[in-house]
Amino acid sequence: MIPKTIPFSAAEYDRRLQKTRAAMEKAGIEVLCVTDPSNMAWLTGYDGWSFYVHQGVVVFLDAEPWWWGRSQDRNGAIRTVWMEDSRCYGYADNFVQSTERHPMEDLAAQLRAMGVATSRIGVEMENYYYTAKAHAVLTHELPDATFIDGTALVNWCRTVKSAEELAFMRKAARISEKIVDGWLDRVEPGVAKNAVVAEIMRDAILGVDDAWGDYAAIVPLLPSGTDAAAPHLTWDGRPFQEGEATFFEISGCYRRYHIPFCRTVFLGEPPELFKHAEAALVEGLEAGLEMARPGNRACDVANALAAPLEAAGITRGARCGYPIGLSYPPDWGERTISLRAEDETILEPDMTFHFMPGLWMANWGLEITESIRITDDGPAECFCDRPREMFVKK
Repeated sequence: MIPKTIPFSAAEYDRRLQKTRAAMEKAGIEVLCVTDPSNMAWLTGYDGWSFYVHQGVVVFLDAEPWWWGRSQDRNGAIRTVWMEDSRCYGYADNFVQSTERHPMEDLAAQLRAMGVATSRIGVEMENYYYTAKAHAVLTHELPDATFIDGTALVNWCRTVKSAEELAFMRKAARISEKIVDGWLDRVEPGVAKNAVVAEIMRDAILGVDDAWGDYAAIVPLLPSGTDAAAPHLTWDGRPFQEGEATFFEISGCYRRYHIPFCRTVFLGEPPELFKHAEAALVEGLEAGLEMARPGNRACDVANALAAPLEAAGITRGARCGYPIGLSYPPDWGERTISLRAEDETILEPDMTFHFMPGLWMANWGLEITESIRITDDGPAECFCDRPREMFVKK
């Protein structure tokens, strides 16, 4: 018998399935086709680098889910999902990147064989992994089905974390701390960026104690100087320079669970501009952490952050946070709640966020962030324990 590597208990997967089914019934969905790999993993445990081809998990109201994907990836499914092997379906390899046929033709055939071709079928329309061609083929092949936009249905079910999930996230946090300690020790004028990133990757994968490191959904981001105005630049071979600030946006990852954590280092004596911005940003962060309580709204956190920044003459128009947990590339956010002035979602205990108020100005940038958990009755808990400041190396 092939051994399985399932990260969570049977009771945990049952909780997730029942929560998803309740959301399906509320949305009028009888069959849900889940193609986001994060949602696939959350529901079934499936874990593999196969999301570059069409795959999915099909959820029913009255039967076990089944995994569907490329035939060679079925071998990975039977090793990682909690369902029986018979619930794993593989399509022929001649469907892969073919101009003559499409994998959704196979999915449609499977759904017809299971007698659900006239059902109300939910699909994740706003999803990196469900293409316009996939939707066109699936709807053409199932003309008697009613298709419903099931975007983020599972994502919303994931917002409140279980004790088992939080245990994984605490392990990821220890890895994030190790990464920050490592790059802070290594960054010096004249040291090449790629050399530091190589060590970041090493620390991230080696992990801490029994928490081995998984690959993060986003690579390290570390722009310096005027480039720090751009939040999503990666690295090159240029050396760090004295008189410049560099922010590091990284995340430890344990069994696909992330704890993003950002800090900034300034090499040399920071100008007053940076000291002024640092003070306002830290004040805003701490005000936001105080407001990140159960019963408050997502916008309350954003507004608390904004007040000190506005008083300091700093304007930022971006949201300042998003939910985190289990993720695959290209994003470690859960794509539901946003910490911003327009979002009135009520915060609940054990929701988890990256509280991420980065400052990206015309020709400089500064990031000091915290990954947080909404507690039962007080201000947010920070997963990591490192000074909330801009690090200065002279």
